[in-house]
Amino acid sequence: MGSVNKVILVGNLGRDAEMRFTSSGTPVATVSMATTERFTDREGQKKEDTQWHRIVIWGKTAESLHEYLTKGKQIYVEGKLQTREWQDKEGKTNKTTEVRADKIVLLGGGGGGERSGGAGRPSRDRSTEPSGEPHGESGPVDAPNDDDIPF
Repeated sequence: MGSVNKVILVGNLGRDAEMRFTSSGTPVATVSMATTERFTDREGQKKEDTQWHRIVIWGKTAESLHEYLTKGKQIYVEGKLQTREWQDKEGKTNKTTEVRADKIVLLGGGGGGERSGGAGRPSRDRSTEPSGEPHGESGPVDAPNDDDIPF
């Protein structure tokens, strides 16, 4: 059997998207996203465990969504884990593992950049496929269920 490199996350952005361009002009946006698990420990105390994820978005998807990716905004991300190496100013080699996003869905919660049609009306979500082209605006998107997971 082959292997699978698939990541699905739903969480909140810790800062606004940072937009850059490669030397060849390809747009790249990066965001930090937090996922939080709430649980009760053995002593009955409520606990939280927050994990931070670096999300990298390429091409037209980065260009079309970067202004909507604001601190506090809740998003759904599908992608794959990617590890890369770089050298710092002192010449030391560093490694980082990040999520290379294939699909981003803006969910209704949080974020100052949320667009609303008026008081009390929900914002419209924008979703993009890997091509980066929006595939329509729709109402609020539910989190994926077990039937959406390919394994």
